[in-house]
Amino acid sequence: MRSPLVRYAYLALGWICVGLGAVGVVVPGMPTVVFLLVAVWAFARSSERFHRWLLDHPRFGPPVLDWQRHGVIRRRAKLSALAFMALAIAVLVFLAGFHWAATAALVATICGAAVFVATRPEAPRG
Repeated sequence: MRSPLVRYAYLALGWICVGLGAVGVVVPGMPTVVFLLVAVWAFARSSERFHRWLLDHPRFGPPVLDWQRHGVIRRRAKLSALAFMALAIAVLVFLAGFHWAATAALVATICGAAVFVATRPEAPRG
């Protein structure tokens, strides 16, 4: 059994991620599914009720279930995530003014995530 403090921390993380995912539904370029995956993970460790609610949600549930069951990222979500990553790289390179090594490390990390997202299937296999 987890301590109440750890349970509440997971619960808070879950709701923060649901909130960020909801913002991603209406803000172009902001990812949704990534936040929902973190939320479902956090809820699985803190609240069966909220975990089930998220999986059964008509808007949020399908992309999470696509990932859990088939490792699928639908085309629209994939393109949105890749566009957001490209924007993040542009901001890092042109506006952030980090040290070149820190910028290179962050760009490499984002590019690695972009390759992962881009190579995921878009529909379940037969």
